[in-house]
Amino acid sequence: MKRIALSALLILPLAGCGTFRTYDAKLSQSLDRARGGDLDGALAAIGRPSGDNDLLNHLERGELLRQKNDLAASDAAWRKADKVVRRWEDSARIAPERLLPGLGSYLINDKLRAYEGADYEKVLLSTRLALNHLARGDFATARVAIRRAHERETLIETYRAKEREAVEAEARDRGAKTRYQDLGGYPAQTLDSSEVQALRNSYQSAFTHYLAGFIYEALGEPSLAAAGYRKALELRPGAAVLEDGLASLDTRTSPSQRGATDVLFVIESGAVPARESQQFPLPVISSHGLQYVPLSFPVLRQEGRDAIGDTLRVDTLGDLGITTVADLDAMARRALRDDMPGLMLRALVRSTVKGVAQVQTHRNDKYGLALPAVALGAWLTESADERGWRALPGRISIARATLAPGPHRISLGANGRDHPVEVQIGGSHMVVSLRQMDRQLYVLTPRISDRTRAVSARAAELVPCCTTRMVLQGG
Repeated sequence: MKRIALSALLILPLAGCGTFRTYDAKLSQSLDRARGGDLDGALAAIGRPSGDNDLLNHLERGELLRQKNDLAASDAAWRKADKVVRRWEDSARIAPERLLPGLGSYLINDKLRAYEGADYEKVLLSTRLALNHLARGDFATARVAIRRAHERETLIETYRAKEREAVEAEARDRGAKTRYQDLGGYPAQTLDSSEVQALRNSYQSAFTHYLAGFIYEALGEPSLAAAGYRKALELRPGAAVLEDGLASLDTRTSPSQRGATDVLFVIESGAVPARESQQFPLPVISSHGLQYVPLSFPVLRQEGRDAIGDTLRVDTLGDLGITTVADLDAMARRALRDDMPGLMLRALVRSTVKGVAQVQTHRNDKYGLALPAVALGAWLTESADERGWRALPGRISIARATLAPGPHRISLGANGRDHPVEVQIGGSHMVVSLRQMDRQLYVLTPRISDRTRAVSARAAELVPCCTTRMVLQGG
């Protein structure tokens, strides 16, 4: 048995060097190509899914396909991801103990665990499916997706409370420290910012609930709309656009508003931060002296590359106020902050096993040849899990306006540069999505029916689902 354990430590590094450390490089290449407008290249960089359970691939592909305006393929990818998340939900609801890390994860590496998705990723999957339906003007189906987001929030809250209790009990039994502030050298300030501390949790956002309010309002359900706007305001207190969403609900639903279009602009900027593995050596004292066992934890890095949309100008109205209603950068950091106690507990178990392996090898190694190999294996197999849904925007902002049906010229200002595009407005309610990625602006608006009075000759040329524009920055 000892030989098997030591062999595992020696063999896994050889596989790990080619597999464990490729995710960040692959996704960085994909995002770089998306920033340059090469969405086909971005899709090629992430590769094909390894199977129906390849959650991350489905999530990433769905996001890139959405930007490409291939909503059918985006839906297909996200439906596969949704099936994986639903299986997690079933276990969390019926048998949460099944979700506890297995022995291999404790002893070798968190990357051996099947990726189940961060909590905010699960909720945003439903939210972004709703946005896909809204890109077709299908509010009824979007309603189904947004309700799923609410249900996921409730289930996650219940499950995480049980998980926290289990981790705290295990840590007490082992006498383990699970405060990341006690981990020497760890950049605790990245998880302790005011933006992170202001969040109630890592998975609820004002955007999801405001979008729900907008959907319910469009469908003539003012009581549910009010609940959505009210929840959004609880999560982002003091935001004027959220306050107006609730305060002006009765006015907007009055018959006098007919004939105009209530437009919600969704402005998405950047990408969520990447997780980067960093090692922190833990000294273990044994009868043979001081041994150093490596512990690795994820650290979130800030890309700082993408322009941030800060002004939105509409031809007939001038500048509209833009309000950030979901800071996914902060949500990702809050998710890591909440996960750190469990990560540290599992690291303690691994460090103990690897420390014992080094001591036993020292005892049995007559010629001193095996110990360096085992020590090297311990270092190479200890790498933090870097996986995460990287194609998500880093920040989501909104603006809202009532516009006359027909063509309108809008311009998104980002870092002092304007990105103009023409959109076709129509119907009673509409969502216009703009995604800013460095040099590129991707725009999605629903197709206007030929039966709509405001349809212009240009609208007849639009693609069957929606229109996407890509504008290259000057300079």
